[in-house]
Amino acid sequence: MAQVYVNELTRDVIESRLSHFAKKSAERQAILKKWFEDAGCPSLTEQPVKHAAVPNLVCTVPGTTDKVIIVGAHFDCVDDGDGVADNWSGASLLPSLFETLKTRPRQHTYIFIAFTDEEKGMVGSEFYANHMTKEERERTDAMVNMDTLGLSPTKVWLSHADKNLVELASKVAAAMKLPIAAVNFEKVGATDSDSFLQKKMPAITIHSVTQQNHHILHSTDDKLRAIILDDYYSTYRFTAVYLAFLDGKLAQPAAR
Repeated sequence: MAQVYVNELTRDVIESRLSHFAKKSAERQAILKKWFEDAGCPSLTEQPVKHAAVPNLVCTVPGTTDKVIIVGAHFDCVDDGDGVADNWSGASLLPSLFETLKTRPRQHTYIFIAFTDEEKGMVGSEFYANHMTKEERERTDAMVNMDTLGLSPTKVWLSHADKNLVELASKVAAAMKLPIAAVNFEKVGATDSDSFLQKKMPAITIHSVTQQNHHILHSTDDKLRAIILDDYYSTYRFTAVYLAFLDGKLAQPAAR
């Protein structure tokens, strides 16, 4: 695997952000907005979404080309539990991944999106994907979605993923000597990557759901104590390197 460079954040930062959660969507979005602002996001916007009380939050980091990598996670949660696994675990990593990648110029434009109302039927991600132009869709080399992390070592949803993105994920995990496995998500439901796959954009979902732990989702057990912190930090490290690796690999014509 080609050498990649990231500014890896400490466990203290990653775990602190995971523990700094709220229940209401508006409060969660406000926390993410502040973290992006504090980290110096060059273009931070709110996208109003039809039928959603809280907008999508979008941080755009221009690259040296017009090619795009989208990094997404939903910030809303159901009423039961605290919604830490599903999906503050993914949403709280968005500003951290921006910080991790921002220190070096990248070929791709990275768009970090915190999606609203996934639990009501992928409302935020469908709205975003549906409002992309044909040219924007064609420029999107990858959509990397994070949904429910830290309940086990890193997983990918194989049956709902672009084959090339899965192969590249396996290469990164092997190079980092980190565990990764394919576990499909159908028993739990849909997730935001589907909104992009339906528009013929390459997408992959990173998660940690297994047959043994899926009962935690949408239940009173979805609390901070459900997260295995070693696995959570390993998934952050993997995702950061994976995103940086995609930047160089997908820029090569043969990779697309």
